[in-house]
Amino acid sequence: MRKDNAILAFAALAQEARLEVFRLLVIEGPEGLPAGEIARRLRLPPSTLSHHLAQLERGGLVASRRVHRQVIYAVDAGGVRDLVGFLAEDCCRGRPELCGLVGSGTRETGEGPMSDKVFNVLFLCTGNSCRSIMAESILNRLGQGRFKAHSAGSKPSGAVNPHALALLSRLNHPTADLRSKNWSEFAGSGAPSMDFVFTVCDNAAGETCPVWPGQPMTAHWGVPDPAEATGTEAEIGYVFADVYRMLERRIDVFCNLPMASIDRLTLQKRIDAIGVGTS
Repeated sequence: MRKDNAILAFAALAQEARLEVFRLLVIEGPEGLPAGEIARRLRLPPSTLSHHLAQLERGGLVASRRVHRQVIYAVDAGGVRDLVGFLAEDCCRGRPELCGLVGSGTRETGEGPMSDKVFNVLFLCTGNSCRSIMAESILNRLGQGRFKAHSAGSKPSGAVNPHALALLSRLNHPTADLRSKNWSEFAGSGAPSMDFVFTVCDNAAGETCPVWPGQPMTAHWGVPDPAEATGTEAEIGYVFADVYRMLERRIDVFCNLPMASIDRLTLQKRIDAIGVGTS
């Protein structure tokens, strides 16, 4: 990468809203997002977003493609690699692999490349009908390609709350495979090995959980139970939307944790802090 191209890339990122657009597209991966969805998630006016996307494209960090009537934006992986390579090419007298800025991307524990790992995440609540279901759907969208989300309950209701289903459908989440299930499904020898287990209700946090295969990291991210909401349909819908917002903010922070560059103790502190300081 030439120096003038690197300057353009850094200039594109040197603005808060553009940095948020770039981070969102990094999360979404090669599939990308249409401009309208980016504007909705980040609450940006379309004209402002158009300017930011143009700057990111000019900096070689974002590419666009037309699919039918929509323009889809995604991170330009080649441009990002070129920028990282430009930063690291002279490190350690031309041997950047010596300091770990580029190379295998492995942890000191000897695990495989973190870029290739898909983390299994289990969200728990008592009934597995609202909060854990919404959390599962949110993470599967925000963490696409890097995380695989599941949900379960200690005393499953047996059905997903219709208000939760309606909200998820309205926000274009897939709902056909969502179901209320017992957490014992994920405690057996044939279950996927979890990397993280998060409780999202206080009752589940206080119960004795099964022994999870693989010794996952755990944290409590309690949020209010929207199933207890009363009032008109609009008022109940507002409560569900507010809980969704809280979960989405926490999961967004989680998705952006630097998994490959922090030790396990620091990572535990960071995921614990998400449940305390993000609402």
